[in-house]
Amino acid sequence: MPTVSVKWQKELYPAVEIDTTQSPYVFKCQLYDLTGVPPERQKIMVKGGILKDDSDWSKLGLKEGQKLMMVGTADVIAKAPEKGPVFMEDLPEEEQVVAVGHSAGLFNLGNTCYMNSTMQCLHSVPELKSALTEYPQSGRSNDLDQSSHLLTVATRDLFNELDKNVKPVAPMQFWMVLRKKYPQFGQLHNGSFMQQDAEECWTQILYTLSQALRSPSTSANLDTVKELFGIDLVSRVHCAESGEESMETETVYSLKCHISHEVNHLHEGLKHGLKSELEKASPSLGRSAVYLKDSRINGLPKYLTIQFVRFFWKRESNQKAKILRKVDYPLELDIFDLCSDDLRKNLEAPRQMLRDEDGRKAGLKLKQKNTSSVDSDVKMSDAEGPSTGSGESSKATLGEAVASDKNVQLTGVYDLVAVLTHKGRSADSGHYVAWVKQENGKWIQFDDDNPIPQREEDITKLSGGGDWHMAYICMYKARTIPM
Repeated sequence: MPTVSVKWQKELYPAVEIDTTQSPYVFKCQLYDLTGVPPERQKIMVKGGILKDDSDWSKLGLKEGQKLMMVGTADVIAKAPEKGPVFMEDLPEEEQVVAVGHSAGLFNLGNTCYMNSTMQCLHSVPELKSALTEYPQSGRSNDLDQSSHLLTVATRDLFNELDKNVKPVAPMQFWMVLRKKYPQFGQLHNGSFMQQDAEECWTQILYTLSQALRSPSTSANLDTVKELFGIDLVSRVHCAESGEESMETETVYSLKCHISHEVNHLHEGLKHGLKSELEKASPSLGRSAVYLKDSRINGLPKYLTIQFVRFFWKRESNQKAKILRKVDYPLELDIFDLCSDDLRKNLEAPRQMLRDEDGRKAGLKLKQKNTSSVDSDVKMSDAEGPSTGSGESSKATLGEAVASDKNVQLTGVYDLVAVLTHKGRSADSGHYVAWVKQENGKWIQFDDDNPIPQREEDITKLSGGGDWHMAYICMYKARTIPM
């Protein structure tokens, strides 16, 4: 092997061997060991120009003892740390959680993936955790039954365990209390606990927490769960046969995305879900008649929950069957056109402010506008920023924030923060998994006791169309604007 000398800055490296059977890139790696200059920064002068990584040595005409010139900047040599290395397993559990970037998984106690996925999604709501932290261990209000009190305490304790552990948590106490409160989750088949519907579990737990987390005072914020998840609807109920018409109001805790051959996107399914037919007694006709119910959103929550109505009862098999149709859903959801006229008017000003803010981020020069003349059907521009409400409760009726913070308003725009998926053909079989966005913006798939990092662009691919995991429940967080 020929040897050469290499001049770099004030240094001269004599007798550097070149293995001409290897590419010049290997030679550059040798020089990296000598000089600290990475191969991609090295410029070595040879006959005819600069030495390339894939040059042919035989065509360069190198001679024994030839002097080569190299230029390039070496990497900065790192200083030795003042303290020795600290391994993650030596950190306290709470610091390990921060270092990992997500909380613990949950062991499957025997077909309990429906419960595990539900709890991982609800655990991602910091305002709910805060309310549970303030819930007393004892001394429940007189109108709350003992089983609801114990389930609320168990929820609080389970959330605390998830927050301070990296290793998987066994939710045994919570599961025991859940089965006592709702015996349906303790059903057995051939000696084993049966798979249950995650949406039913989600609904029952939220109902219990709504009863327990009510303030005994007469303040505006009487029901934490309603403020966080409650959706106020106003409905026009009309009977075409009799001409009767009435207006109804109600609060629901999720919107339904009805799936048919016409529905390809979440927004279409939501529109279908706000229209329904019902049969009831008609005072003017003196008999039952068909009424059409057309609903609009009249009050927005901080967290918008949407259920994809994928399961229906199949008589011939006597079980819940599943609609596998693909229904796309977005990372950013704008529900402005699903709102009542009154709510739209109240949303116009904060929506204009959000558009202006997005414009500034995009480097656009803004023109002065009269916000009262904003077209109510204008579409929101893309915005990357998360909710500026970050951790503050801001349930809004007719667009106004709650009394605790009147300076923050909702915009009708929501960002996806959790997806609960189901894999399989029946609600009472298959497997449930939670996909949850962390505070650091990263997505984690919680497959029982196994948390797996995911790419955001893969989250919206859980839209159905086959036997892979598909969205069953989506949870969106409101994007707010300071007023």
